[in-house]
Amino acid sequence: MTQMAKQQYVTIKGTKDGLVLRLDDKCAYSDMIAELHRKVGEDRLEGIAEVQVQTGNRYCNEEELKEIMNAIHASPNLRVSKIQSDVITMEECNRKILENQSETYVGIIRSGQVVKAKGDLVVVGDVNPNGRVEAAGNIFVLGRLKGIAHAGANGNTQAVIAASRLEATHLLIADKIEIMTDELTILSEHPEMECAYIHSNGFIAIDRLQELRILRPGLSSFKGGS
Repeated sequence: MTQMAKQQYVTIKGTKDGLVLRLDDKCAYSDMIAELHRKVGEDRLEGIAEVQVQTGNRYCNEEELKEIMNAIHASPNLRVSKIQSDVITMEECNRKILENQSETYVGIIRSGQVVKAKGDLVVVGDVNPNGRVEAAGNIFVLGRLKGIAHAGANGNTQAVIAASRLEATHLLIADKIEIMTDELTILSEHPEMECAYIHSNGFIAIDRLQELRILRPGLSSFKGGS
């Protein structure tokens, strides 16, 4: 009868960028840290190796993270370059909730006026030249967008800008900016709703609104229908 292999709480994998150290997120913390100390003590490396630590779904407070780093740094050959966790903080969770909400503004946004939203922004009306709309999420203008629009203001590169008439002077998505030229405003001469998004080439592109369901299939949360 063969003896069952002992479960490993710490696994180490070599990559071209250094070592990836995966910590089991289901075992007791005391068991995991004990095995980490043991494996680091068995280190036979030469030179300095960068270590990426993956804690998975285990929440580690500051003291535990410090203990993990100290255990690894006990070896003169290992240095922690990154600690990666699948657990998000309460602040990150609240931010994601806000970004998934939408706010609606009804009326004309006049020159010099700025309207901001922490999630998606829906404007029922026109955005006049030198008016500005800014959102952490997507921007939808049910009217003429003739001013400045900045979607994904917190860095969301998947955000989009859509309008009944897309005649903006400046389009911004995350950290990308497009100053509207005659070439780009050709689409605005047609009575079609349009959308702007970051293309796979890294630049802001404009297309018909009908293409949005293909470009951003995750945008819709509607269930049901036929």
